[in-house]
Amino acid sequence: MARPEFLIFWALALAALSSMASAAIVEHTFHVQNLTVNRLCQRRVITAVNGSLPGPAIHVQEGDTLVVHVFNKSPYNLTIHWHGIFQLLTGWADGPEYITQCPIRPGSSYTYKFTITGQEGTLWWHAHVQWLRATVHGALIIRPRAGHKYPFPKPHREIPIILGEWWNANVIDVENQALATGAAPNNSDAYTINGRPGNLYNCSQNPKFTYTYKVQQGKTYLLRIINAALNNQLFFKVAGHKMTVVAVDASYTNPYVTDVVLVAPGQTTDVLLTTDQASGAYYMAASPYASAPNVSFDNTTTRGIFIYENAPSAAVSAPRMPILPAFNDTPTAHKFNSNLTGLVGAPHWVPVPQHVDEHMYVTVGLGLAPCGAPGNNSCGGPNGQRLSASMNNASFQLPTRLSILQAFFFNVRGIYTTDFPNKPPVAFDYTNQNNSMNQALIFAPKKTSVKKVKYNATVEMILQDTSLIAVENHPMHLHGYNFHVLAQGFGNFNPKTDRKKFNLVNPQIRNTIGVPVGGWAVIRFQANNPGAWIMHCHLDVHLPLGLATAFVVENGPTPSSTLPPPPSDLPTC
Repeated sequence: MARPEFLIFWALALAALSSMASAAIVEHTFHVQNLTVNRLCQRRVITAVNGSLPGPAIHVQEGDTLVVHVFNKSPYNLTIHWHGIFQLLTGWADGPEYITQCPIRPGSSYTYKFTITGQEGTLWWHAHVQWLRATVHGALIIRPRAGHKYPFPKPHREIPIILGEWWNANVIDVENQALATGAAPNNSDAYTINGRPGNLYNCSQNPKFTYTYKVQQGKTYLLRIINAALNNQLFFKVAGHKMTVVAVDASYTNPYVTDVVLVAPGQTTDVLLTTDQASGAYYMAASPYASAPNVSFDNTTTRGIFIYENAPSAAVSAPRMPILPAFNDTPTAHKFNSNLTGLVGAPHWVPVPQHVDEHMYVTVGLGLAPCGAPGNNSCGGPNGQRLSASMNNASFQLPTRLSILQAFFFNVRGIYTTDFPNKPPVAFDYTNQNNSMNQALIFAPKKTSVKKVKYNATVEMILQDTSLIAVENHPMHLHGYNFHVLAQGFGNFNPKTDRKKFNLVNPQIRNTIGVPVGGWAVIRFQANNPGAWIMHCHLDVHLPLGLATAFVVENGPTPSSTLPPPPSDLPTC
C-alpha cells in the first residue's frame, strides 16, 4: 500500500502539471496609427489601435502569459499600461512613461510580456502618455483558468461596456493648450458607449452612432463596465432593470443589487443584469457625476440600447429611458461606493493585513503654480497663475532622461528623491472652504519625490481631499497592487472616531478609489512586488499638474522576490 507522503507528492505534482497545462501564451499585435472617424458632424483624425475605437479586446485566462507587440506608427510618443495587472516581477512591462520605461518613439516598436497571476475579472489597457488614452484603450478580460468557475451563476453572455469621452478636437492639442495657458482644458463634447455617442447628440441620429445589443428575454448577462473617460466619473443605468454588482476592479464582491452604478475613470464594475422586463427596447445611459462646485464640465448624456429579441416594432421605435441621478448627487455616489464589500473566500481573496509598517496621511488636491517670470500675470488659472496639483504639498514631476525604475535598478542618482513625506508638512483644516485660495498653502514645489518602502511592508494610507482650489472627488489609482478600502467618509479624517469604522473583515478590494469630495478614504496594501509604482489621480486633467507620487519597493531577500534585469529592447530616453 502506498505511503500517504507518496500520494500527497503525486497529488501535488499532478495539480502543478494541470495548472501548467491550463496556462497558455496569448499573443497580440497592436498597430497604433492615425484613423479617420465621423463623430458629431465632423471628420476627425484620431490615434487608434488596429483601426478601431475602442481598440481590440484581449481575452485571457488566469495564469496565461500575455505577449503584445506594439508598433508605434503614430506621430506621438507612446506607452501602453495594463491597468490593474499586478506585474509580479515584471514591472518593466507596467507601461507608464518615465516611471517604468521611456516612451516608444514614432516609428519604433516594443513587446510587452507578462504573466497574469492571481487575478480574474475585468481590467483594461490604455496609453499612458499625455491624453492618448482618450482613443487608445480596450478591454482586458481575465477568465478563470480551465476547470474553475465564477463565484456566481454562469451568465448567458458577457458584454463589455466601455464608457468614453469625445472631443471635436485633437486631444493632444487640447492638453497642450491647457498646459501652455495654465488654465483648465476645454471640456469634452460628448460621452460614448463602446466608441459611439448615442442619439442625443447632434448628427448622431443614424443608428450606427448608437451602440445596440440584442438580448433574449429571461436571460442573465454579465456587463463588464469600464470607465475609459479622461476627466469624468459617470453614473450608469439601464431603464427598468436592476443590476447586481459581482466584482469591481477584477476583485469579486458580495452581490449588491442596485439600479445605478458609479464608475470613476480607471475603475471597472461587473454587474449581472437579467432581462426580466416586458419585451421591448431599453436605453442604457451614462451621465457625469461632477462633484467640484462651480467648475464647468461636459453635462451631456450618452446612451445605447438593449433590444429584446422579437420585441414589437412600436416598442423598438420608442425605447424606455432611465432617470439618471443629478450631476451633483453625492449621496447616491457615496451610497454606491461605500456599500460594496469583498467576497471572502472567493478566488484570489486576500485577507486584510493586520499589522501596519508604514502609516501615511496624504492630502490630495488642486493648487497653483507661479505663472512664470516676475510680473507675468497672463496665465489662465485662478489669480492669473497656473493650475497645479499635489500630494502632501509635493507636486510630482516626471523625470525625462531615465525612468524611475531604471534609476532604481541601476542605482542612478539624481533622477528622483526619496523624501516624500508620510504626513502633510503643514497641518490645517483640510476641507474648510475658507482655506480656498489660501496663499500660504496653495503653492507646492515641483519635484520627483517618491516613497521608499521595504519589501513586504504593509502600507496604510489615509487619502484626504483638500479645498485649496475646490473640493472634489479624486479617483486615485495605484499601479502594481490592489488595496483594501477600509473606510471612507466626509470632512477631515478623525483618528479617534473614524478608525472605529474600519472594515477589517470583508472590505472591497480595488486598484482605483474615488476619494469622496471634501472627504477621505483609507486604503491598505502589502508591498510584496519590488519595483517603481506610480500612484496618481486618474483624471487626466490632474496627472500632468502633479497629482501623483510613486512607491519604490525594495527587493526581497530571495531571487523570487528580486526584480530581474530589464528586457534588452526596453525603449531608451
